[in-house]
Amino acid sequence: MDGTAMVALAVGAFVGSHLALSHPLRAPLVRLLGNGGFTALYAVVALAALWWISRTYKDAPPTAPLWDVSDGLWAFGTVVMLIASVLLVGSLIGNPAMPGMVKAAPAQARGVYAITRHPMLWSFALWGLVHILVYPVAANIIVASGMAAFALIGAAALDAKKSALLPDLWEPWKRVTSYVPFQAIVQGRAKLGGFRPHDLAGGLVVWLAATWAHIPLGGIAAGVWRWLS
Repeated sequence: MDGTAMVALAVGAFVGSHLALSHPLRAPLVRLLGNGGFTALYAVVALAALWWISRTYKDAPPTAPLWDVSDGLWAFGTVVMLIASVLLVGSLIGNPAMPGMVKAAPAQARGVYAITRHPMLWSFALWGLVHILVYPVAANIIVASGMAAFALIGAAALDAKKSALLPDLWEPWKRVTSYVPFQAIVQGRAKLGGFRPHDLAGGLVVWLAATWAHIPLGGIAAGVWRWLS
């Protein structure tokens, strides 16, 4: 099996194990191992799969980019990554998807939740999209598309699980939000706005720090640093 196929196998193992442990296998394993034991198992499997992805990615043979990456494409990706960073930071507080975060669904979605009820998972999907656009080589496309698919499939699975386990919370929340970004706003079920200071400021800091980190870690100037460095 060549190096690129090994990357695909590692990504498939990460996505498959995460979805299996998060949904069909979670309840029986919690009964068998307890919450602490299940959490430990989940962490070990996730870290092992991520290590495997990292190892196979480094060992994958270099391939030619599938298209030329222009400054315009870099600029588009830079803006999308800023949006993804705001979605990520905004998802950390007041997120009904997180266990015990809220007891009742807000009557109106605001900020990142007006955009989508899955801001964290969509931030990962956007990360994948941007990394495909600006670095279109085989190994990177496999990893980035795998992570994007993992995020979007996970969001759909989370909807199904929350609707089954917490219908009084999740069904009202679904009525004022959308899975697809901006759909609820277009349909008049939510209004754009209401971003909290930490959503925007925190997102900006994460965006600047993460794109700058590409320079020492990967030797690539990403984001605004492409034009400032």
